This record gives sequence, C-alpha cells and structure tokens, in this order.
Amino acid sequence: MADSAFFSSLSHEGLLAVRGADASTFLQGQLTCNLKYLNETTASLGARCTPKGRMLSSFRIVGDADGFLLAMDRELVPRQLADLNKYAVFSKSKLSDASDQWTRFGLFDADASLLDLGLTLASEANAVARHDGLLAIRLDARRSELWVPSQSASGIETRLQATLRQAPLNEWLLVQVRAGIGQVFAATYELFIPQMLNLQAVGAVSFKKGCYTGQEIVARMQYLGKLKRRLYRLALHDTALPEPGTELFSPVHGSSIGEVVLAALTDDGVELLAVLQADAVADARIHLSSGDGPTLQLLDLPYTLDRDREIQH
Repeated sequence: MADSAFFSSLSHEGLLAVRGADASTFLQGQLTCNLKYLNETTASLGARCTPKGRMLSSFRIVGDADGFLLAMDRELVPRQLADLNKYAVFSKSKLSDASDQWTRFGLFDADASLLDLGLTLASEANAVARHDGLLAIRLDARRSELWVPSQSASGIETRLQATLRQAPLNEWLLVQVRAGIGQVFAATYELFIPQMLNLQAVGAVSFKKGCYTGQEIVARMQYLGKLKRRLYRLALHDTALPEPGTELFSPVHGSSIGEVVLAALTDDGVELLAVLQADAVADARIHLSSGDGPTLQLLDLPYTLDRDREIQH
C-alpha cells in the first residue's frame, strides 16, 4: 500500500477564499504563517489560533488572483468563514467558500503526470507551478497536490487515470501520516497549539512576522521550551481505524496522555499521528481508548525538531 505512483481525490477538504485589496494585511494578523513569503511560486502550511494559542484550523495556503485560497478540513470551512467575517468587515476583504470551484487531487510519485499537464514543479517543498488554469504544489519529494478548476476536473481526472493508479483517500492519508504532517479536524478544534502538531518544524509558524492572534502564547512556548506534548507517529496492530480526537492512555497516568490526530490503514494494521505527553512516550506503554486498550508502538518521524532553526523562519 502507498508504495507505487497513484493519485487520490482530496474530497475531505474544502477551500476558503479571501480576496480583496486588504486580503494580505487582514490574514497577516490572523495566521501563524508569514504571507510575505508567499508569491506566484510559493505556498505554505499555516494555522489560525484563538488568543490562547489553540488552533481553530490548519491549512495549506496559496495565492490566487487578488487573494488567497486556504485548503482545510471541509467541516471547518463554514465555521472559519463565519468567524473571520466578523473581522473582515473592518477591511477591504471578501471571504467565501470556494470548495465547489476547485477539485483537488493528491499525487504520489507523479511528477511525470504533472509534466504531461504542462506543470514543471520545482523540487523544494511549497513550490508552486501554474499552467492553463491548473495549479500544482510540491509537498515533499514524493507528494504533490494538483488543483483543478471544477469545470475542467472530469477531463483532467481522465488524463491522470491514463498514467496513474487511482487510489482511495486512505492511501493519501497514509503517506501524510508517514510524512508527519498533522492537521486540525472538526473533532480536534481548539484542542492543540501549533507546536503540539510540530507545525513549527514544517514551516507553518513564523517567529519573525510580528503580531497575530495567539502569537504571544505560541512564541512563549517556542522560546521558553515548556511544551510538554508534541506530535508522534505510531503503529497499531488492529483493523479498527481510530477517529481524530480518540484519547490515548498510559498505565503511569490516571488520565488521558494524548489524542489521535490522523490515522490510516496499512496492510497489517494502522499507522497514526498522535499528540502525546513526553513522559508517557519515555515510558513507552501507550494504549488506545483506555488503560487496557490496544497497545501502540512508536515509529520515527521523517524530520527532527530544532528550536534554533525553527525560530529563524
């Protein structure tokens, strides 16, 4: 599973559009990422937080026409749209749900298929390529996204099918788990701060951009190093897929020591990302749903945490 080239429909996510003369200034005060780094050829991961630093959403953001598109869990789009509109009234910005305007595909080991569509994608993470209304984003060496205007989606999907295996969403989520990229879902709304999902390690948090909602808490966690929970990758020899927000337990604690962030089926069980307390990880006895639930095994992440490097972003 997920060991050969494929593409999947990213129907689980929606798009929030923010457009207008003040779109960049407005979002700069709302999001963890630095919009000054974005341009025609660069996208970013990011998050939006409460004043207490708890994430209301996480997303991939890319420039489009006179504004930006933010791809996030589909269930969060209406909630974020309503909330952001409370603040947008004070700026020349217009927000809308653009989910129906685009069809998005996740591609794995599929650069040749992008070339067939006229898209030459640079090797750097977050690189963007555009051609004939299509938009491609590099996630990492093997993963990319293809964004297609909805009116062209059927024809583009047929062309992808000619060169790639069409896989269920689970396979795309599995390679996301293995890449160590967590995200906020409706079930984990306001549960995590960005560093709990290691977002500072993947370029989703800027410590140089200045003020944004929740910035004081996020910066304090980074500079004082007091974070006690962070993202880990684990394996579970079970065929039942745990939902985001499912609690994890350890025999050395009387209460929950973390929550599932994202999970996907493998050939012999489940791999997942979870936020866990560091002392419970050191003990290594981690169980799903209860103290005597199925046991999980720790796996490696493909990146390391480096506070000095992260604060340079």
